[in-house]
Parts: sequence; C-alpha cells; structure tokens
Amino acid sequence: MDVSTDQELPSEDQDMEIQAVSADRLTFFGDAVVAIALTLLALELPVPEGSTNSELWHSATSHRESYLAFMISFVVIAAHWRSHHRVFRYVTATNRRLTPLTMYWLLTLVITPFATDVIGGHGAFQARFIFYATVQFAACLLFILMVREVRQDRLYRVGTPPEVFSRAIRRIGMVALGFLVSIPVSLVTGWAYLCWIVVPVFDSIVDSRRSRSAQEAIKP
Repeated sequence: MDVSTDQELPSEDQDMEIQAVSADRLTFFGDAVVAIALTLLALELPVPEGSTNSELWHSATSHRESYLAFMISFVVIAAHWRSHHRVFRYVTATNRRLTPLTMYWLLTLVITPFATDVIGGHGAFQARFIFYATVQFAACLLFILMVREVRQDRLYRVGTPPEVFSRAIRRIGMVALGFLVSIPVSLVTGWAYLCWIVVPVFDSIVDSRRSRSAQEAIKP
C-alpha cells in the first residue's frame, strides 16, 4: 500500500540554497563577533585623570602600555577580519568541520580584549607576553585550518581565483610566525614586540617584489 505525502525530498537546487544560506549566516555571525571584539577593546581603555594639564598628561603616559596593547590588538583583529572577508566572500557552503573551526577562531578573537588587558598590566612581562602571543598564534592557526577546509572540500563558488586561498594562508601564516618567534625572544628582551611587525612587513616587501617581477616578466 502506497502512502502519499505532501512533503518532498529536497532537490539538489534546494540543498545548494540551504548550504548558501548557512554559509552566509556563518559569515555574518563572524562579522558581528569581530565588531563586538573591537568594541570591547575600546571599552577596556583606561581613562586618564587629572585636574591640570600636567596631571592629565602624566596619567595618560602611565597607561601607555595599555594604549599600545590596544593599538596592537586593533590591528591584529582588523587583519583577521580583512583576511576573513577576502576568503569568505567566495564561500557558498559549510561542512561539519568548518563551523566548529570558525567558532573556535571567534573564541580567540573574543578573548583578545582580555588578553590585551593582561599584556597591558605591570610586572611579570614574560608571562603576560607569552599568554597574549599564544592567543594570537592560536587565532592564526585556526584561520589557516578554516581556509584549508574551504579549499580542500571545495566550499567556494565556481570561478574563485585559486590564489585567494594561498595568499590568505601565507599572510596569516607569516603573522602566526611573528607571534611564535616572539615567544622565545620575550625571554631575552622586552623588544619582542618587534617580531610582530618585522616578520609580516618583511613578507609584504618580498611579496611586492615578487608581484612586480611577475608583472615585468609578462610585459612584451
């Protein structure tokens, strides 16, 4: 005996539409969490106090570590968002691994305001520095795993430039290298912050020269 039903199995087109909606929701959610993380950074900034100009200036300079940590964290989170935007604008589907990886990545970004407060404190420089660098290295590593998942499982739209993924992995990989190298350097000197700048900048210079050489080679 046949039993009829009004419900039909989803077609291939419907399944693709569901996947696309899921990818869009994941991307929008990521954008919202990044915006919240950036807002929390500003909310945690100490406000200088003083009834005279000199007292106000002295109070502001006494919080210079916190202000420096804020600028570094803002640049780091902004770099993550920029890389996320460059990759996920091409993503049209998700899988059982991409979603949890994205959630773990967002967790590291949400922790960043707290890590910023930690590194902006006084004393125990090495412990504070290593904690912050470890959080950022974990964020970079998780993002690389996300990009690899998108590329390997072909979760992107047809016609996506293949260099989108390789460039994203290389750029975030160099940032991760900067944070990783800074950990042992921090045990020797307080100038370990420079590793976070020197390594990515060096990669940008090399990449610019490589692109310029490639363009010159194409010219007749």
